[in-house]
Amino acid sequence: MRRKTKIVATISDRNCEPEFLKQLYDAGMDVVRLNTAHQTHEDALKVIENVRKVSNKIAILIDTKGPEIRTCGADTPLTVAYGDFIQIKGAPDERSAGNIIYVSYPGFVNDVPVGTTILIDDGSIALTVKERNSDFLTCFVENDGIIYGRKSVNIPAVHVKLPALSEKDKGFIRFAADNHVDFIAHSFVRHREDVLAVQRILDERKSTIKIIAKIENSGGVENIDEILEVAYGIMIARGDLAVEIPAEKIPLVQKALVRRCIEKRAPVIVATQMLHSMMTSPRPTRAEVSDVANACLDSTDALMLSGETASGKYPLLAVQTMAKIANEVETNRSTYINTPYTLENKITGYLAKSAVKASMRLNTEAIVADSITGTTIRAIAAYRGDNPIYAQTYDEKVMRELALSFGVHADTIQREEATTIPIRKAILRLIEQGILKEDTLITVLAGHFGSDHGASYIEISTAKRMMARGC
Repeated sequence: MRRKTKIVATISDRNCEPEFLKQLYDAGMDVVRLNTAHQTHEDALKVIENVRKVSNKIAILIDTKGPEIRTCGADTPLTVAYGDFIQIKGAPDERSAGNIIYVSYPGFVNDVPVGTTILIDDGSIALTVKERNSDFLTCFVENDGIIYGRKSVNIPAVHVKLPALSEKDKGFIRFAADNHVDFIAHSFVRHREDVLAVQRILDERKSTIKIIAKIENSGGVENIDEILEVAYGIMIARGDLAVEIPAEKIPLVQKALVRRCIEKRAPVIVATQMLHSMMTSPRPTRAEVSDVANACLDSTDALMLSGETASGKYPLLAVQTMAKIANEVETNRSTYINTPYTLENKITGYLAKSAVKASMRLNTEAIVADSITGTTIRAIAAYRGDNPIYAQTYDEKVMRELALSFGVHADTIQREEATTIPIRKAILRLIEQGILKEDTLITVLAGHFGSDHGASYIEISTAKRMMARGC
């Protein structure tokens, strides 16, 4: 049984040789993620070029930094203890020194009122604002720890007036468009306008890159419906999200976001610390195994590895472990979800659900379908059927976009004047590759009126008979 849950692996330019990437791809990596917070254009281009040497099926996703706040660099980290007082100032060009911490947002002091809790480095250090003047916030230290440079700064329940995109973000979006990247994951999305800010730059470049909205604050959770109106999909980035909202709420928020995305036919990625201990250990903790399995039980489209593959000691083992967990969950339960129909494209929606339900009742082994934009394929994937979906696309870019969709294994085919020839050729290729056998019972979802008109029929038979009569 082919794995349905996709795997996104973060790759650093420091470890991105084609041989290494090929190992990860063979182990189950579907999408390569680049974290631009730690890379230049030259660094990113090195990764992109090496990925393309391995396979044209691997999708590439680039993160933006988004409206985030970080501590500025420091020559020496600041060790603090409960009861200490330190000062914070917004000055992105300064370096922290002594008991003064500078942060990357110039308007920080003006936006943060007295009494606010400030969390540094994903909440490892908690501060309470006691006084404010025109230059500094004076803060009480709530726990012992060390404040390092370039670490995250979160202010739960306080809205700061940061722009959606930094100049570095804008440059990376243009870079992504010029280098035909597949996805941009925009960080700290709060509302639809944050997504549209990215889209406007892509439109200037006439780029079809798809936008993944990273949900990592309370605004993103509250505004998920308007975000999904303009984003291709979302990433549930649980690191900052668990700082912005109470950690005990994260599991239910995750489940609700995954279900909403499935209903909207939008790919969803669950991310952050999924196998974090494997950065230094060859084996995950029991809690991590359960976390990965739980995301699979939620029926997420994809799981993401961050430091585990970017800088960890066991990147290949981390991908193999994640793939094994996903396979175990999928093999031992039906993945089907009785998802409601969408109001858009009712014919495709109805036929997609009918194809999935028929394949389950008649015990077929695969669904084969073609699509120009990927809409029909994502409609099928929304039902999380038990059969793998062998998608036949007419564009490499659409093929890679489907690398984020549950249960989809995509290839490209050539358009033909006769509507049945592409599907017939696809079935022949799947037989030649050993994926299907001639007596394999399959479900075909296709159209009699040309690829531009979408799906119009379902047919169920053996692969051999499908080829003989041309579907």
